[in-house]
Amino acid sequence: MSKTTVREVSTDPAPENDPVSRSVGGSRAFAVLLLITGAAGLLAAWVITIDKFKLLEAKVAGTTFTPGCSLNPVVSCGSVMESEQAHAFGFPNPMLGLVCYGIVICVGMSLLARARFPRWYWLTFNFGTLFGVGFCTWLQFQSLYRINALCLWCCLAWVATITMFWYVTSFNVRNSLLPGPRWLKSFFSEFTWVLPVLHIGIIGVLILTRWWTFWTS
Repeated sequence: MSKTTVREVSTDPAPENDPVSRSVGGSRAFAVLLLITGAAGLLAAWVITIDKFKLLEAKVAGTTFTPGCSLNPVVSCGSVMESEQAHAFGFPNPMLGLVCYGIVICVGMSLLARARFPRWYWLTFNFGTLFGVGFCTWLQFQSLYRINALCLWCCLAWVATITMFWYVTSFNVRNSLLPGPRWLKSFFSEFTWVLPVLHIGIIGVLILTRWWTFWTS
């Protein structure tokens, strides 16, 4: 996606400078983006959940199960799944993803049906994506510098969450649902794609440098 193509419209005849009293809907492109990122995250959460159950079943049976994405000592999904960080809230992290990414898909489907939502709804949604990207950042640090292993499905969820966060934030700023100067709205109107690309690129560089010896050996 080379530029933000979202051109949102309000449903209510409320003044444009009154974001509190109007409801806003998103374009088809924005809806599709939410569907794609939500589906990618949901797929990752689903696969990790299934593999987690298989790991637990293998332990009970006294056998060993190796997830399909455990390819080498670095790309080792099993090591990540069995870490303490994999159940940060007292239950497996992907179970949270099953719920949250499902909500993202529902929002995307609603926008395709031309639904429009008030300011509080969009701000709540934005806060949810902010929590998601913050949680992913914590998991990235833990994965790189504490667990010392990567999970490919987790990486897919990271990319999906980062992308949806920046585009939802862009949506809210450009529609004056979040305060922002004119130059910021102009930037988001043309170059929203730069921020997730830069964000993901930084994570890629960290991964590359963290295991540089392994990748180049």
